[in-house]
Parts: sequence; C-alpha cells; structure tokens
Amino acid sequence: VLTIGTGMEEHANYGVDFINATKTIKEICPYVKISGGISNLSFGFRGVMKIRESIHSVFLQHAILESGMDVGIVNAHEMLALSEVEPEIKTGCDNLVFNKTPDATDVMLELTKKEKERLEALKNGGGAMEVKQTSWRDLDVTKRLEHALINGISQYVDQDVEEARQQAEKPLHIIEGPLMDGMNIIGDLFGAGKMFLPQVIKSARVMKKAVAYLIPFMEKEKREKLIAEGKNPEDFDENDDSNFAGKVLMATVKGDVHDIGKNIVAVVLGCNNYKVYDIGVMCSCELILEKAKEYNVDVIGLSGLITPSLDEMVVVAKEMSKGGFKQPLLIGGATTSKMHTAVKVSPNYFTLEHPVIHVLDASRSVTVVSSLLGENKEDYVTDIMEEYEEMREDYYAGLEDRYFLTFDQAKEQKLVIDFDVVPPAPAPNKLGVTVIDNVSLEDVVPYIDWNPFFQTWELRGRYPNRGYPKIFNDEAVGSEAKKLFDDAQKLMKEIIANKSMYLKGVVGLFAANSTEDGEDVNIYQSEDDRENGEPCHKFCMLRQQSEKESDDPYLSQADFIAPAGYKDHLGMFAVSCFGCEELVAKYESEHDDYNKIMSQALADRFVEAFAEYLHRVIRTDMWGYAKDESLNEEDLLKIKYVGVRPAPGYPSQPDHTEKTTMWNAIKAKELAGITLSESLSMIPAASVSALVFAHPQSCYFAVGQVGKDQVQSYAERKNMELELAERWLSPILNYERD
Repeated sequence: VLTIGTGMEEHANYGVDFINATKTIKEICPYVKISGGISNLSFGFRGVMKIRESIHSVFLQHAILESGMDVGIVNAHEMLALSEVEPEIKTGCDNLVFNKTPDATDVMLELTKKEKERLEALKNGGGAMEVKQTSWRDLDVTKRLEHALINGISQYVDQDVEEARQQAEKPLHIIEGPLMDGMNIIGDLFGAGKMFLPQVIKSARVMKKAVAYLIPFMEKEKREKLIAEGKNPEDFDENDDSNFAGKVLMATVKGDVHDIGKNIVAVVLGCNNYKVYDIGVMCSCELILEKAKEYNVDVIGLSGLITPSLDEMVVVAKEMSKGGFKQPLLIGGATTSKMHTAVKVSPNYFTLEHPVIHVLDASRSVTVVSSLLGENKEDYVTDIMEEYEEMREDYYAGLEDRYFLTFDQAKEQKLVIDFDVVPPAPAPNKLGVTVIDNVSLEDVVPYIDWNPFFQTWELRGRYPNRGYPKIFNDEAVGSEAKKLFDDAQKLMKEIIANKSMYLKGVVGLFAANSTEDGEDVNIYQSEDDRENGEPCHKFCMLRQQSEKESDDPYLSQADFIAPAGYKDHLGMFAVSCFGCEELVAKYESEHDDYNKIMSQALADRFVEAFAEYLHRVIRTDMWGYAKDESLNEEDLLKIKYVGVRPAPGYPSQPDHTEKTTMWNAIKAKELAGITLSESLSMIPAASVSALVFAHPQSCYFAVGQVGKDQVQSYAERKNMELELAERWLSPILNYERD
C-alpha cells in the first residue's frame, strides 16, 4: 500500500484506491486472496508511532472488515484497536485515508506535531506535570459501570452499584440504564467481531454481580409498593420476565452430562438481554417440554456431546410436533452438525413458524435467536428451509452415488497381519485390574494439549498462527488468547494448591484373542482361562464397508488382535477428573460465569492429559511393550508412539454400548467411582475411556457408514435386539431405520 500524507496531490488517493480496488476485485473474483504491506501507508509520519498506528487502524478497519482484504502485513506489537484511537486523531485519519478534505495532510501534520511535543516534554521531564493522568475511576458512576462491564472489571462493582443506587430513583433504573447500555455495547462489539468470547464472559460476570447486589433492594421496593396498594406481596410473580428481549430454554438432552458449550451460549444470550432458563443436564424429553410450557419460552435449545444425544434430539423434535409446540428448536453441541440437523431432526418438526436450526457456536446464537424473534423471521427461516432441503437432496443423492461392499465382501478384504513376522507385543508386566489414584495434577500438566482449550473459548488464530503457542502471535486474537491463557494458569495453580480437583482411574490388561470369525475380541482373566477357552468378556467390533478407490483393507479393531494360538493382550482404561462440579457450584453462587466455565475447561484439559500420561505409563511400565520409548510431550500429542488408544463411541468403534463391557471388565464404577448415564455418557463429565492396542500395525481409522447386513450380524453377536442396535448405531447407518 503506497504512502499517503506526502503533500503531493497524486498520492492522496493511494489509501482509498486500494480499499476500493480490493472491494472490486473481491466482487469479481471472490476466491482471490488479497494482501498488502501496511507500513508504507504511514511512512510520511515515521517516528511518531501513535499517529502511524492510528492511520493503520482506520485503514485496516475498512480494507479488511468492509472491503474483504485477507491479510495486512503489519507489526502486531504496533497495533491499535479502532476503539483505542483518540476521537480527534480518528477523524483526522479518516479524512486522510479517504482523502475527504483538502487539508487532511495539514491536519495530520498538526496532530503529529502535538504528539511530538508531548513526547518531547515527557522525555525531558518538563511539562510532564501538565499532563493529568486520568483514570476511568475518575468518571461519573454511570460511565464507570459501563466501563467495568465492557472491560470485564468486577473489582469495584458493589461500591459503584451502591453509589449509583443512591443517585437513582429506583434500583431498576440502574439495570435499565448504565448496565444495559454497557451490555448493548458488548453485544454490538461481539457481533461485529471486535470483542471475543472470554471478554463477553467476563462482562457477564460483572453484570450478574451488579444485578445480584441490586436484587434485595428491588424486592424490598416491590414489597413496599404492593403493600401500599393494598395487595399481598406474597402473590407477586418473582419470575416476571416482561423486560427481556425473549425467553430461551436450554437443556442438555437425556443421558448426556456435558454442558460447557451450553453454559457459554446461555451467557452470551444473557448478555444480549435474553432470559435464559437453563434446566441442566440429562434432561428427559418430558422435562424439556414440561419446562418449555411452564416458562412459556420463545425458543428451545438442545445440546449434546455424545452420539446417542443425536437420536434423543430427534425424539424431542417428534414429541414437540405431536404436542403442538410452536417454538423454534435450536440444535447445538460438539457431536451435532448442520447436515444431521437438516437430514435427521428437521423433517420431524420444521415449519416456517417453528424451524429447526443448527447453531455452530456461541457467537452465532444471538444472530439466530434475534432473527427468529425479529420482524424478518419469515425471510430468514425461508432461506434456511431452502438450504436444508438442498442439503437433504445432496445427502440422499450422495448415498445413491456411494457404493458399499456387502459385509461378507468387506470381511474378505480385511487387514491381515502376519503375526509370525510381526508378533504380538510381549505379555504385560502386570495383568488384571489396577486402580490409579496416585497421579497428581502436577504430574499431568506437562501433557496438556492447549489447542482444544482455545477452541472451547472460540479463539482461533489464522495461518500461520494457528494452534498453541502460535495463537499468541495472531493479530486478531493473540492478545486476548494470552490474557485467557494467563487466567487459566492462575486458576490452575489455585486448583493444584487447594486440591479442589483430583484424578482417579482404573486400568485393565487382559489376555486376548480375536474370535473365530475375526470380527470380535475375547478377553480372559488368566492364561489358564485362555487355554480352556473361557473368556470373561467379548468386545464386539465394527468393520468399514464404504467402497474405497484404493487397495486399502477394510478395517476393524479386531484385525489388530491375534487369533487363538497366539498370546496377545488387550488393554483398557477409564479416568476422571473429580471435583469440578463442586467448584462450578461455588462460582455459580458467586455469579462468576467466567471462572465457572474456566474450571470446566481446565477439568477437560486435566483428564485428557491424565489419559495421555497414563497411556505412556501403560506402554513403558504396566504393559512395558515400549519400555525404551523416549518421546517428549509434543511427540505424544502428534501420536508418534507405538499402538493406539481408541475410545468406544468414537470413529474406530462408534458404538457407545461397548463401554458397558469395559465397565464390567475393569469395575470402573466400583473401583474409581466413574459411572455411566442411561445414554452411556461418562460421569463425571471430565472423563476419558479407551481400549489400548499394542501392535505396531494398529492405527486410528473411521468405520464410517455401515449396511444392514453388518448391523444384523453385529446385533446377533451382541445378543441385542436389532431395533435397539439400530438405535445405538443410528448416526452411521447407510439406510433408514424402519
């Protein structure tokens, strides 16, 4: 980008011309990527960084956010947010970049001169006293409250709210005035991408603390008013929600205990003046519909993490249709997708009046809800209806175009390992079940993968700054990511010091062989049981059936275990991070959503790190098949170790019912206190389970969709009714259930 502000007329349009050219190119060639070096733009003002940074900020605001420029090459350490540019300088920069006035360069030179004089005075020690160091604490109380909200500062909330209350006619006026003004600004900034999720959660914490302080005064005022009117104050409706933009019911569906994403959405909606009724986790369909009627909500939102939750969402949609409900239904959670919503959930309930909409993440929730409750609802819903219809057509057309081998054909082309050439791993050093209760949080901290942590908070760096720790260098989110990480480190140290969370798990290492048909794996309590052909449990596996364009085999986890005649083994474990629920309850009582969600995010990181740590201990010690392993933590996260640890319910074995076999084998409930819900979600929510395969040719893979012939065989091998097996495998069936 060429230099402006040189005093030469022919240079004056360089900035605005680049912006306009970018927009034109993007309209004509939308997939073209556009970048530009920004430092040249302000070269005429070198030496005065405040002025240069301000010019860059104004230029990038228009070039990137409005015209579509993809990359601005600029020193990230020399960046000002547009909101940080002083109003007078911002006006001058705007006039200069867009060449709005003939004297734009002269005005900027005058501003530059003033800035130089100020810097020189400070440098020489003279004039420093003339510059009064102002603070936001010097503002009037309404502005202080707005500032505290926007910046997530909860330190002074009680005293500022009390000061505002003394000045206000009614406590409610404080909520309707400075507090809502601040929250409206936050909603606008978040919607425009100028504020990030962690900042919004911090702001919500300030709002909740402020409202909590005012509630006793508001209740007292209402009681006195009702008594003065001759009414019984006990008849007052405490759930009066007429002042909200809308009412939303949020629930994690039956059998699912994961709620961190739902909690984030609830906070974001609350920040935008929506009344959110969060009825918790493991909510039955009956409870969801009952509460929706009781609260007379405008929108219902369902959340879930595990795959059985997908089927439960379909059940809820069907029951809403039968019950004559009229509320839009929102679908969200890690296991959900727009395609599943369009194909499986939507046909059971979607109409123009009450659509079914997939919400990708918290940042989209406000747009979706406001569109559904706004004047343009019909146009918005019509667009989504048409999009979902196209997706369904594409999905079913894709099924017709995809080819699947029969189950017998897939078995004929399975992975055949020559166990004579590459024999099974040696026998474990310690067979049987072992309780793991001596691993501290400090032990697992080096094994933490921080990338999912930032994804939870919806902070994503752009290339080349994707992932931890490069995200800290990202121009857009780097600063906020570093603040978030520092907050996480602080809370993590508190948790470790207070021992408010702890780790426990159980490991099982068993003699094992694949079954005679090669499709399942038998495990044995002892070598004698193996010799006598007396297995204690059988793990049933699923095999790939979707046709491949290569000669690659059609995999099943059973392929990784040697048949009878070989002394092979299978490992497994279940681990949990305990104590999070109590910490969450503590922060909820303190109206602290930020640390509540942070605690849940850290518990997830702790247990995943525990699983990584324990898998290494299994490989190097308990089983000992890789006792000479010398991988560092980074190599572990890149899966450079020998063997794999796939989890039941995930791509390599997408049937959650296999967890019950594992739980029975290792006594996870009895020995470690880890239980399973009716949908086989692990409790506590911060839990991980896995099978451990040691053979060097074992690998991670996705089973993909399976045919009815395999499902029938699978149900028979599990002694399970076909209809029940189909329900558990519903997300991967290549056919419609009867």
